[in-house]
Amino acid sequence: MTVRVLVCEDQELVRAGYVTILSAQPGLEVVGEAADGRAGVEAALRLRPDVVVMDIRLPVLDGIEATRQLAGPDVAEPMKVLVVTTFNLDEYVYEALRAGASGFLLKDAPPRELVDGIRTVAAGESLLAPAVTRRLVGRFADRIRPAAARATAVPDAVSALAPREIEVLRLIAEGLSNAEIADRMVLSRETVKTYVSRILTKLDLRDRVQAVVLAHRVGLVTSDG
Repeated sequence: MTVRVLVCEDQELVRAGYVTILSAQPGLEVVGEAADGRAGVEAALRLRPDVVVMDIRLPVLDGIEATRQLAGPDVAEPMKVLVVTTFNLDEYVYEALRAGASGFLLKDAPPRELVDGIRTVAAGESLLAPAVTRRLVGRFADRIRPAAARATAVPDAVSALAPREIEVLRLIAEGLSNAEIADRMVLSRETVKTYVSRILTKLDLRDRVQAVVLAHRVGLVTSDG
């Protein structure tokens, strides 16, 4: 099955590099390019790609708002958006994840990581590097989290979860992978995968990214882990 990709990047050389790399990969097809956010949204709605590779700093319409229009909570048929950025844009990446992005990569990531990231997102999984997740989401969670939530042991937003599910959610929010959670809780990876699926279903979340953001927003974990 071919994964159809739209590349939204304002720097022509970077965009050309993405297109060259992706076009050379079996099973990937670049169906369009856009040099600004508005053009990216229009192209995505017209072409309906499987994955949109989205830069954050775009002219006309920034990548955060473009992501929100394509994958936000009010979008009837959200698309899969993979954000590319740099560490010095942490806050913007956090807002992009809240806007509905399925994950993010650093701009200086090796080509193989970009290719693998696109395939991961296309398969319906989120792409979050655990160490980066801790640094990114934890850094800004306190700023957007209500003070009342911090004082609540089990926030109402996650009260539908069983104790073990809450513990899995905490570990997800700390940036642990399924394998690391399995080791920490002495469970099989398949069991952890089942827990994650139940958490997403019970909380009506689309993917792991939204679970991480929710856990930090309601104060289930603290910024220092």
